[in-house]
Amino acid sequence: MTVKVLGVPYDAHSSYLRGPASAPPAVRAALNNGSANWCTEDGRDLDPDRGADWTDLGDLDLSDDVHQATALIRRAATEAIADGSKLLSLGGDHLVAWPLVQAVADRYDDVTIVHFDAHPDLYDDLDGDRYSHACPFARIMEEGKVARLVQMGIRTMTPHQREQADRFGVEVYEARDTGVVVPALEGPVYVSIDIDVLDPAFAPGVSHFEPGGWSTRQLLGALGQIAAQETEVVGADLVEINPELDVHGLTAMVGAKIFRELLGLML
Repeated sequence: MTVKVLGVPYDAHSSYLRGPASAPPAVRAALNNGSANWCTEDGRDLDPDRGADWTDLGDLDLSDDVHQATALIRRAATEAIADGSKLLSLGGDHLVAWPLVQAVADRYDDVTIVHFDAHPDLYDDLDGDRYSHACPFARIMEEGKVARLVQMGIRTMTPHQREQADRFGVEVYEARDTGVVVPALEGPVYVSIDIDVLDPAFAPGVSHFEPGGWSTRQLLGALGQIAAQETEVVGADLVEINPELDVHGLTAMVGAKIFRELLGLML
């Protein structure tokens, strides 16, 4: 089963700073800059020139209009997985997870989302905007099409978002909790990674600096735990890298590393 990679350069409803729309080409450049190879940590060679079974579909051409953009994202994702392929997406801000998950949940029953982030993104609206990148998991959960939402690395839970988590039955594992332990997972899994789950020391190229986060090694370890459970990861996204705030391309390189490990996990 192949994996299709899709760039989703949308950030028109970012609440603070725009910039993540330029992340897909930045991550691709980091993947191909010659300073690292195509192998995952367990030795899988993902170089497409050596037969690795994945295809890059390029980037979508998206307008700022949220209704047009989300409809196009959902349609493109639906078409990409129609033949049984898995989908790995590069955002963009976190709003793009909403139409991507819609497409996956239309194809698979009882999807579990494992969401890595500093922020729970469960606002019903942020400053009157229901399509803010702070709201996608509220939109996803209110539609009732996924079985379970597990959030890890969270460290900015507001009272409203705690109420939302209770309302939707979200399983929240905060960064202050001891250790990084992914709970037992069942059924098809969708992995959503906001790069700011990492401490800014490891990923400075983000719009919202939130100290006290995970190390890159902790995130890789969590992905390893998902792999060890032998559940099928049918979709994934990597979002919120802001190249305009990056330092020496560090965050893009971290994104490329996470991309390779996600791709290896899905293959």
